[in-house]
Amino acid sequence: MMTLHEAIIARHSVRQYLDKPIEAEKIQQLQTLIDSCNVSGKVHLQLVIDEPKAFTSGLATYGKFQNIKNYIAVVAPKGKAGDEAGGYYGEHVVLFAQTLGLNTVWVGLTFKNVKQAYTVEAGEELKAVIAVGYGATQGNPHPQKKTFADVAKATEPVPAWFRQGIDAALLAPTALNQQKFEFILHPDNTVEARALFALNSYAHIDLGIVKHHFELAAGKENFDWFKK
Repeated sequence: MMTLHEAIIARHSVRQYLDKPIEAEKIQQLQTLIDSCNVSGKVHLQLVIDEPKAFTSGLATYGKFQNIKNYIAVVAPKGKAGDEAGGYYGEHVVLFAQTLGLNTVWVGLTFKNVKQAYTVEAGEELKAVIAVGYGATQGNPHPQKKTFADVAKATEPVPAWFRQGIDAALLAPTALNQQKFEFILHPDNTVEARALFALNSYAHIDLGIVKHHFELAAGKENFDWFKK
């Protein structure tokens, strides 16, 4: 079984899926992880199985989605902090799904809300959904628009762990592949992650996603997140 770090490299967004059910054992493994994420991150991720309506509208056709019947509803507290938590813990489930041999794709707008399929409590909102299942293909890597120098600020010599974290962050999925983020290494080995202006409302969800990639590759033992 591949590691989560290996999953960062192997994972690509997949929009077309086989008409093949997810095995009960894998569903249980996903659910167990989701339950843990909900407790740790104070989010409300929900696994929805065998529900095809969300991806049968014209929006789904426009997004070239096919045979999506299983997805994760990324429900989290309203606001930027909730966006970031939803992105961080949602991506944790994405990478774990990859280790199980499953494929995924983050979906922002091109799906239909099926409200009876999941629960949104007071103070929460649906941030996005994550399709999950067996892909018709393994997907294709996006060409990287940015480099280390574009998204990182650090004085020389740059620690290897920081470069590894940035490399992993650059492999993370972001809305429209804009990669609107920045990592700053401070002298005390704290790392500041910033969401930059983006032409969409998903900048802080993306920030949570890329922070998770960075953290896995850099190693929690090597740094602390910068706190203002």
